[in-house]
Amino acid sequence: MNRTVAREAALCCVFGLIFGERPVEAIEQRISDEGLELLGEQSGLYSGAPDEKNAEYIRTVALGVSGKLDELDAYIAKYATGWNVRRISRVCKAVMRLCIYEILYLPDIPAKVSINEAVELTRKYENEEITAFLNGVLGGFMRGEKIEK
Repeated sequence: MNRTVAREAALCCVFGLIFGERPVEAIEQRISDEGLELLGEQSGLYSGAPDEKNAEYIRTVALGVSGKLDELDAYIAKYATGWNVRRISRVCKAVMRLCIYEILYLPDIPAKVSINEAVELTRKYENEEITAFLNGVLGGFMRGEKIEK
């Protein structure tokens, strides 16, 4: 499994947060070795459990986003000019949460990589209009917060 696939697996966990899957126990179960193996089987993203490095990345992102939902959603609301956050598609919102979390809290991942991967993930699940919207919000976030990593 490479980081791109691990990021998509993390997205599946982050997406579950939209449906109220916030207690740490639920997240921990979902990102346990058994939970990740089941996710791989269900989604077809990969087979078996991810290696330790990618499993740790998935855990870090899923738990990190879970703990920072209000902050991440505030950034989305701030830079999704003219949009009500509740009207943004669930996949797009989950991808933005994941990307903004990576940019703010995972300094070993370059912001450009996070944004590029977010665009590619969105393109896989959404149309070009939503992909362009996501790219605009993330670009506004980078400029507005003066992030230069």
